[in-house]
Amino acid sequence: MSAAVSLEYPFPEPPPPGETIEVLPGIGWLRMPLPFSLDHINLWLIEDADGVFIVDCGIGDAATRSIWDDVLAATPRVRGVVVTHFHPDHIGNAEWLSRRFGVLPWIAQAEYLMSHASATNSAGYTDAATLDFFREHGLDDARRGALLAARTGGYRKVVPELPLHYQRLVAGESLSIADQRWGILLGQGHSPEHVLFHQRGLGVLIAGDMVLPRISTNVSVHATQPFSNPLKLFLESLASYRALPPDTLVLPSHGLPFRGLHARIAQLERHHEERLAELEAACVTARTAAEVMVTLFRRPLDGHQIWFAMGETLAHLNLLNEAGRLERSTGEDGIVRFQRAA
Repeated sequence: MSAAVSLEYPFPEPPPPGETIEVLPGIGWLRMPLPFSLDHINLWLIEDADGVFIVDCGIGDAATRSIWDDVLAATPRVRGVVVTHFHPDHIGNAEWLSRRFGVLPWIAQAEYLMSHASATNSAGYTDAATLDFFREHGLDDARRGALLAARTGGYRKVVPELPLHYQRLVAGESLSIADQRWGILLGQGHSPEHVLFHQRGLGVLIAGDMVLPRISTNVSVHATQPFSNPLKLFLESLASYRALPPDTLVLPSHGLPFRGLHARIAQLERHHEERLAELEAACVTARTAAEVMVTLFRRPLDGHQIWFAMGETLAHLNLLNEAGRLERSTGEDGIVRFQRAA
C-alpha cells in the first residue's frame, strides 16, 4: 500500500551498510540487510553517557554480524540492547550483542516468551499446528507443502541464540537513556506486546513495525488463538497514537523516517476498511480463507509469503465475523467457511 504525499520524508536516502545518519541529536539511524522480499530493517543507536543503546538488532546471520563488527569498532561501549518485539529481524542478535557487552536486553515479557516458543516449536507454536490450522481453512496440500518447505526451522536459522535473562519493558512506564525519559507505548496485533518508544522533548517515536510509511504491517491469526481478532487490536493501537503530536518524527523499522503520524494512521485505517469491504463482498457465498486470500494478495505467492497471507486474511475475516458482517461455519468436511451475514 502506497502512502500519499501528505507524509514528509526529511531523510530521502537511507544510510549505506555499516554507516549511520543522525536523525536527531544523539540518535543514529543504521540499516541492516534482510534476505527476504522486504530487504532491510532500520535499527537505532541512542547515545548515552559513555556509549549507546541499541534499539533492535537485525537477524543473526554472518552478513549482519560482520556489519555490526564494523559499526561497533567505532562505538565506545554498548550500554543497553532494546528489542521492540520477538520477530527475527528485531531480536536475532539480541543475545549475541548483550553477551558481548555484558548487559541484559530489554524486552516485553510476552515477546520474550514468544521468542522462546517460536525457536523451540513449542507451546502450540509448531509448524505442524499451523499447517493443520491452514488446512481447516481450505489451504490445499500443494500449498501447505510449499509452505512447510519454506518455513521448517526458519526462526532458529536467523535467531541462533536467545537470552535466558532479560529486563522487562512495561507499557506506561519509561526507559531512561542519557537523562531522557522514553515513554513505553504498547502495540498489539502485529505481535502480542510490541513496544514503541516516545521521547516528547525530542518529538520522536521509535515505532518498530506498528506504523510503517509505505506498507501495512502483517497482522495475523495464529493456530494457538483461532478465534482471535488481532486486526481490531492493531486498529485500536493505531488510534491510541493520535494522542501524540501530529508532527512527531516517526522512526519505522522499514522504509524512511517520516513526519505525518496522524495522516498515516488515517491512511492505514482506510486501507484496512477497504480490504474488509472487498472480503465481505467476496463472501457472498460461503468461502474459505484460502479461496479469498487472492482478494487481499493479488500476486503469486511463494511458501514464505503464503504463511503471512493466510494469517492476514484470517485476521480480516475474524474481524468481519466478530462485527456481525460475516457468518462463520464449519462443514461436514471439517473446513471453515465465511459468508456474508443475512
